[in-house]
Amino acid sequence: MIRLQKSIIWIGTFLCCSSMTFAQKAERQNVREGNDLYQGEKYTEAEIAYRKSLEVNPRSTEGTYNLGNALFKQQKYPEAAEQYQLIAGREEKMLETSEGKARLAEMYHNVGNIGMHNKEYAKSVEAYKQSLRLNPKDDETRYNLALAQKLLQDQQNQQQEQDQNQDQNQDKKEDQQKDQQQQNQDQQQQQDNNKQDKTQQQQQQNEQMSKDNAQQMLDAFLQDEKDTQEKVKKAQAQQQQRRRTEKEW
Repeated sequence: MIRLQKSIIWIGTFLCCSSMTFAQKAERQNVREGNDLYQGEKYTEAEIAYRKSLEVNPRSTEGTYNLGNALFKQQKYPEAAEQYQLIAGREEKMLETSEGKARLAEMYHNVGNIGMHNKEYAKSVEAYKQSLRLNPKDDETRYNLALAQKLLQDQQNQQQEQDQNQDQNQDKKEDQQKDQQQQNQDQQQQQDNNKQDKTQQQQQQNEQMSKDNAQQMLDAFLQDEKDTQEKVKKAQAQQQQRRRTEKEW
């Protein structure tokens, strides 16, 4: 019974090892195929081969790194950046070997190039610096770093100028709004003044008309009074004349 159990355990271990060996062999085969295609500048086919290697072993550093490079060569920058990000997450382990350190330096160099393509110069500067920390002798990375720093400075100056122009335009717009508001207020005030003057003139005219009417009425009354008095005087004179005539008779 004990021998049978040992045999079962041994068989299981053998099958497990065989399965792992087969997977490793398939992974290496796909990576080698991808490398050959990459060297032949057949980057699309190389991408397919590297993806096959990752289907077998998703944690394959070599497959991930090479896939990122194949995508980079096809200018599939967002996808390449995703693979490089995975590599950056394994940096501590990769720094244990000189080969891993060299790959990290190349990876950061490519990340810097992606930043240059996207005009994200600040990211490029940091990536190139990281690459040079790992490989200080890389003159190409050093040149790219200097270029990225120059482009970043130009970009910042341009942004600063745009911000200043925007502030000036905003101030100008606010001044124009204030001028327009003041002009509207002045126009409204002028209209109010004109309206007030017109009202005052109308009131004065009405008052003058009232005075004229009152004077006319007074003149008419006095004239009537004068006419009445003259009539009375005339009547009295006629009466006196009749009396004298009667006396004479």
